Amino acid sequence: MNKDFILPDIGEGIVECEVLEWKVKEGDLVEEDQVIADVSTDKAIVEIPSMHSGRVTKLYYIAGETAKVHSPLYAIDIDGEDVELPNQEIETQEHKLELVKQPINVTQSEINKKVLTTPAVRKLAREHDLDLNLISGSGKSGRILKEDVLEYLKPDLKAPLLSLTKTIEDRSETIVGVRKIMAHHMADSVATIPHFTFVDDVDVTELLKLRASLKSRYTEEVKITLMPLLIKALSLSISAFPIVNSRVDDNFSELTYLASHNIGMAVDGKTGLLVPNIKDVQQRSIIDIAHEVTRLTDAARSGVINPSDLKDGTITISNIGAIGGVSASPIINKPEVAIVALGKIQKLPRFNDEGQLEERHIMTMSWSGDHRVIDGATIARFNNSWKAYLENPSTMLANMV
Repeated sequence: MNKDFILPDIGEGIVECEVLEWKVKEGDLVEEDQVIADVSTDKAIVEIPSMHSGRVTKLYYIAGETAKVHSPLYAIDIDGEDVELPNQEIETQEHKLELVKQPINVTQSEINKKVLTTPAVRKLAREHDLDLNLISGSGKSGRILKEDVLEYLKPDLKAPLLSLTKTIEDRSETIVGVRKIMAHHMADSVATIPHFTFVDDVDVTELLKLRASLKSRYTEEVKITLMPLLIKALSLSISAFPIVNSRVDDNFSELTYLASHNIGMAVDGKTGLLVPNIKDVQQRSIIDIAHEVTRLTDAARSGVINPSDLKDGTITISNIGAIGGVSASPIINKPEVAIVALGKIQKLPRFNDEGQLEERHIMTMSWSGDHRVIDGATIARFNNSWKAYLENPSTMLANMV
């Protein structure tokens, strides 16, 4: 029986995805759960497995094309009966067989096709006449990423400059995958949510001391950064100000206060900006949160992440200070109603209670709120609560269940 595989919902709000790479071709026999294709959404690279054992009879898209959710992705004969291929496809397969028999005639393009990468990277390699087999891939399973090619193209700084008049040209590339869908998502957020920004400084000197203490205690168990402490303190403040953990319906007729604190972290991943979230932070310990931070950060940076880790976020932290910068005006991750951007930690002079100057570690927090739901006074009071936990972390520990 010939059966279409219908592309299912693979993420919240995802209506289309880019077919990055087919793992099979028409006529191939496949096993149940065998990976058929890699597709890219605005969130991550997702592996599409076969639901049945059988023979692939049709691929509805070519690599690089956009596939629609709830539409056929490929067809499979689940009885595994022989499938008669069109003459053109048979001739193509025979031609490929000849290339295998006579490797001396294999073109660079054919060699590159065997490398694990994406259509955009193959196009970049063709533009520079590169052999992808010579480039080490830093992605999952050795996948060659765009950054790997650009690194390979970097000139050897030790070599003399042979020419200062090298011709340069503009280069265009199609906007696809994560970047394209993220652009639509951000544009919709800006167009439909009236943003307002609130900025404040927090003294994290004592928090850094707590982090150092936890790091020495749990160094062999989990990586302790400031993020788990920031996330737990944020959850404690959400309990006192639940409106920042709410969402409104599309008609703005109903406001829902969300019981779960699913706190997202914006991660600059290989495929673009991803926002995985830690589920039910209100029920987790700092060490448990630290494990989740490490797991989700590693997955997001690789670009291969479980779509469930990207769904149902309720509020977002963006740590721009890890890259550089003091403050920002972050864009709300719709349908959430608030987001905070953390600046880099600076050593700055501050007056103590005795009026004496001393060195303190200061971090800027930049909030954006949905002004339909949250007013300035509410976000200021909420921020003061979070700030109090961070500046006096012993109070945070005292309030944890």
